[in-house]
Amino acid sequence: MTSSTVSRAVALFGTEEPVAAIRTLRAGPLACTLDAGSLRHVRLGGREAIRAISMIVRDRNWGTYGPEITDLDVQEDADGFRVTYRATCSDGAQSFAYEAEIAGGADGSLRFRVLGEALTDFVTNRAGFVVLHGVEGITGAPVRVEHVDGSVEDSRFPELIDPIQPFKDIRALSHEVYPGVRVTCRMEGDAYEMEDQRNWLDASYKTYIRPLALPWPYTLAKGEQLDLQVTLTVEGTLPAVAAAAADEAIQVQVEPEVIGRMPKLALVVPAHLAPLALDHAELLGRTAFPVHACSLLEGVTVDSLDTVVHQLEAFGALGRPEERLLEAVLPCRDALGRPIDDPTTLARDLDLLATAVRRSGVDFRRIALSPACDLKSTTPGGIWPAAPSFEAILAGARAAFPGCEIGGGFFGSFTELNRKRPPQGLFDFLGHAIFPTVHAGDDLSVTEGLEALPSLLRSARAILGESTPYLLYPTAISMRHNPYGAMPAENPEQGRTAMARVDPRDRALLGAAWYAGLLAHAAQGGLDTLCLAAAVGPSGIVTTRQPHPQRWFDENPGSVTPAWHVLTGHAALAGASLRQAHSAVPSTLQVLAAESAHGLVVWLCNLTGEPVQVRLDGLDSGPAELAVLDAAAFERACQDADFLAGSAMPLTAGDLRLDAYAVARILVRR
Repeated sequence: MTSSTVSRAVALFGTEEPVAAIRTLRAGPLACTLDAGSLRHVRLGGREAIRAISMIVRDRNWGTYGPEITDLDVQEDADGFRVTYRATCSDGAQSFAYEAEIAGGADGSLRFRVLGEALTDFVTNRAGFVVLHGVEGITGAPVRVEHVDGSVEDSRFPELIDPIQPFKDIRALSHEVYPGVRVTCRMEGDAYEMEDQRNWLDASYKTYIRPLALPWPYTLAKGEQLDLQVTLTVEGTLPAVAAAAADEAIQVQVEPEVIGRMPKLALVVPAHLAPLALDHAELLGRTAFPVHACSLLEGVTVDSLDTVVHQLEAFGALGRPEERLLEAVLPCRDALGRPIDDPTTLARDLDLLATAVRRSGVDFRRIALSPACDLKSTTPGGIWPAAPSFEAILAGARAAFPGCEIGGGFFGSFTELNRKRPPQGLFDFLGHAIFPTVHAGDDLSVTEGLEALPSLLRSARAILGESTPYLLYPTAISMRHNPYGAMPAENPEQGRTAMARVDPRDRALLGAAWYAGLLAHAAQGGLDTLCLAAAVGPSGIVTTRQPHPQRWFDENPGSVTPAWHVLTGHAALAGASLRQAHSAVPSTLQVLAAESAHGLVVWLCNLTGEPVQVRLDGLDSGPAELAVLDAAAFERACQDADFLAGSAMPLTAGDLRLDAYAVARILVRR
């Protein structure tokens, strides 16, 4: 094997693309960060009031342009700050440019103004401000809505995730940051409306320009100008900001209380990559994963059936038969390729699938089905394409696959399940996937989104009912299909790209930490099975030669990714008793505790790009071992599938330091 020293950037992110520079701006009680021209974490008196204010420009597939910023100027003094810059959004075919001015005052006020112009005819789905309210202290809290016509509505931010827009025709939103302290966000330039971004695993309520009921994409004619502004004003007296100790440790408490059982983890094997996964069957066979076969059968005909059979045959050598699940998309289209609700067409598609499964000789005990048209999103208030009913799909599947459990739901995000809800108690199991980079591709947005997961799990359970097994269908940072456009974005430079088909962080420490954080939340959410990452491919935990570049891994073939250790370690805990465990700062550090045959297992993950100190309390008595997956251990971990067991060292103190995006496993032996 040829070995090369990995850079810290590749170990953390899978890419050498520099991390965007972030600058903190302060004015009296007001503090915020300037990140690629956007404002994030707008705090008043130390408490977040607004999650973000951004000028967002999207293409016709909802892809977000990364603005090229020039002439950036930042001025700060005792009275406040002022930021100006120019930005251009271009893809070679079209361009839009704008001038921005941001001003913050010592009274806590803030103003963000943009003057924009289309340099060419510019086709877009959105070009304007997006304002995000976070979830902590916001979910379920009162909000006052001023509408465009001047009327005022007193309401609340939704508790369960709203499938459509909770508020429309918005001019201003105001809520309390502290008791008696109210912040008002006024948005000018057009009518705004709000959507509940927790639908897509974003930890925010998003208020955006241009209602979705208007046509999109739309064209800004060359020379057309936009004049937009967002302002914040504060009523009431803000408390003084207490300085935090730089070395303050995050408290983690493990309780003796058992709160449930650890769900199963399934290893996803896309059908077209099954032969490649079979090349690594010996390594994959050492794991505790059930196999989840992803077979997108869109366009399958009798002539192409042999290819499908060959792909499915590989599953005969992967996974335990009693736990194999086949996820299949039924075309349900007429001769012209249009979605159709026709019993004969549905029966034909099911017969093709059943024939392929029988000829492959593979025993699938669970079959999850969806019509192809449901891979695409339908906007709120829109008309869903013609498709067989849930009842018709289930009845046909029962006949085609006697003795199998039949599942439904959506292979897209929770959003689609929330908008087109299956009847409770109909299917044997239900689920959805998660796409964490729909709205943004930066590192913070990816990890921050996990804050929305408790709300998402509660909302999904309210839809499914208490007794229906709940599955998370194939979920990764890389996007396997795009419900909101023609296809996922290609990412030839392997950077931080929203909705990318191949995301380099899947094979880096950030990806491992994201999976660990997701599992820490999801373990308490009552899921039956989580299908995470993949055996091989863009999100594969075993790396293989791929058409896209894979820094370090291309020089070290046959490696495993950091996520291998996280997912195989958690898979071994399936069915274990979960213990109550708390992190004092869950947005930074997540914790999961479970009883195993060997003793108490505690998983910790740092979800940030900075080191953190951790103070552990409540561990069982007995000898404790610590294994840490971090940048210093990256090369060894990727070259040794048994790294965690082989690197464990005695844990001699209750405090430890975790580097950026590090994951730690503690075993307290009985």
